[in-house]
Formats: sequence, C-alpha cells, structure tokens
Amino acid sequence: MHPGVPGVFTLQTDMMKGRIEGEKRVVELMIRLYCRHKEGNSELCGGCAELLSYARQRLDRCPFANAKPTCRKCRVHCYRRGEREQIRRIMRWAGPRMLFFHPAAAVGHLLRELFARGGAPAHRRPSA
Repeated sequence: MHPGVPGVFTLQTDMMKGRIEGEKRVVELMIRLYCRHKEGNSELCGGCAELLSYARQRLDRCPFANAKPTCRKCRVHCYRRGEREQIRRIMRWAGPRMLFFHPAAAVGHLLRELFARGGAPAHRRPSA
C-alpha cells in the first residue's frame, strides 16, 4: 500500500485484473467462434476447451499484467509451440470475423493493439 494515497494499490490491482480479464474474454470469443463456425460444433470440442484453459492459464501468468500488449505485439512467446500454432490458426480465421459476430470486442481489441504501451513488439526476422 502506498502511504498517504489510499486506494492506489486497489486501483492498480483492478486495472490488472480488468486488462487480463478482457484478453481472456476476447480469446474465448475467438476460440468459440472458430469451434462453432469453422469446426461445426455447437459446444466447445475437447481440443478447443483445452486450448481455452491453457490460454487462460498463460494470461494469469502474464509478466506484463496491466501493461500487457496484445499477443501479436508481445515480445514474450508464452505458449508452447503446438498451442502457439493452434491459437495463431484460430486468430487468423476468427479475427476478421469478430467484427461481424462481436464488434465491440473486436474494436476494443484493435484499439488496445494500436495503443499498447509496455511490452516491446515481438522480434521479427528481417526479410531476405
């Protein structure tokens, strides 16, 4: 707790939870959209449910907390290789469709990506 400034710690903790919880909601929407429309399931299949659980665990352990950039702009790849490829495939498919199925979540996610502070962008290989 910061002396003389009541509630600062609580406010920071709420902001951290809000940012991470928002990212959890977006990834869940994307996974559910993919599973329903691409795979044709009415409920989450076992593989998608496992990926969602894994994504939530990784977000809970994010070292950037309230300064978390979107995953695409993050310098830390916290997913294992197999899960990283799976979530990339899902995000590539679901991302553009989010504007039609969940426009508020999509716009919020895009704005967070554009104005992300903290967490330097992922390193990309120079094109040869």
